[in-house]
Amino acid sequence: MHSILAEAGAGAGMGSAGTVGMIVWLVILFAFMYFLMIRPQKKEQKKKDLMLSEVAVGDTVLTVAGFYGTIIDIVDDTVIVEFGNNRNCRIPMQKGAISEVEKPEAAAAVTEEKSGKKDTKKEKR
Repeated sequence: MHSILAEAGAGAGMGSAGTVGMIVWLVILFAFMYFLMIRPQKKEQKKKDLMLSEVAVGDTVLTVAGFYGTIIDIVDDTVIVEFGNNRNCRIPMQKGAISEVEKPEAAAAVTEEKSGKKDTKKEKR
């Protein structure tokens, strides 16, 4: 009878060590998930919020639906975007529907850079 109680006590001691080990593994698993999934997602969200806060009238935007347009008015959380060359298609939408923003200065710089590369190619020939 004494040996049965001693084995039960030893088994209880092993159970608590197993529980502590399992808790340690769970903490490691949650830390791993935080650094690989949650933290990068928060960084992306901050980056998008910063981009949307810097949106201005005249910026060219790409919507979540894949349409390119130009912002013509901003009211709080709503922007009015003009699509196409005919200037008749103006649609109000939420700022959250904007996926990318291109500033007019950046577009002009890219255009100049491309034209500069073409000129240098012509000069080399």
